[in-house]
Amino acid sequence: MLLRLPTSVSEAQECLAEGAVPVGGATLVWAAWQRDGFPEQAMSLRALPEANVVGRGTLGAAVVLNQVGDSVPEVLRRAAGSVGTGAVRRAATVGGNLVGSTLRCLLPPALVLDARCTVLEPHSRYETDLAEVLAKRPVLLSLHWREPLVSGYRKLSGDAGGEPPLVVAAAVHAEGGGAHRLRVAVRDGYEVLSGSTPCGTGAEQALDSLRDTDLGALPAAARDVVRQEVTALLTRLTGR
Repeated sequence: MLLRLPTSVSEAQECLAEGAVPVGGATLVWAAWQRDGFPEQAMSLRALPEANVVGRGTLGAAVVLNQVGDSVPEVLRRAAGSVGTGAVRRAATVGGNLVGSTLRCLLPPALVLDARCTVLEPHSRYETDLAEVLAKRPVLLSLHWREPLVSGYRKLSGDAGGEPPLVVAAAVHAEGGGAHRLRVAVRDGYEVLSGSTPCGTGAEQALDSLRDTDLGALPAAARDVVRQEVTALLTRLTGR
């Protein structure tokens, strides 16, 4: 297998046009390749500057999870820090987790940040939403978001070999006229549900409104965790 390391967007597009298979940290695909056979060409974005940015409001797809630090919102930083072991976090990438993983540990944080995605195809580079990225699985270059006022993340403990543990991510964003909007996303098993609501009148009304979103389908135990996290987050917001 030839591993190609493009250093420019045009070179990365050339690799795609020539059939190179995108690979992040290879933490997910290596075992499958050993079982099913390796592709003739693979492409890593680890040498592409646009895919390695880390800063306020932006995160590159080739950034490894243990490099997701204090410059990103708490919800995203804590999610990245909870993935696998230290060895996994030193190899696994943001793009691999979002696009290549069935667990998608970073998806709930990305949803509550209302993140947009810059993606790459052989003949185009454009911005889109998370729904298109998950459906079409293009090459992700980077995530972009507007900074939240406050955010939080909770991941319950899980049983080894069992379903993925429950994850609750939440963030509050400022809107025009002094209004605030609460976004919540939950990973329950392998399913991710999300919802949003204005939250200027307190936790109870916000929670009532969230029941009218997709989050209303959650089981009672998961809804209890959502209640705890939303209440704690809005308390933090009031205390700012």
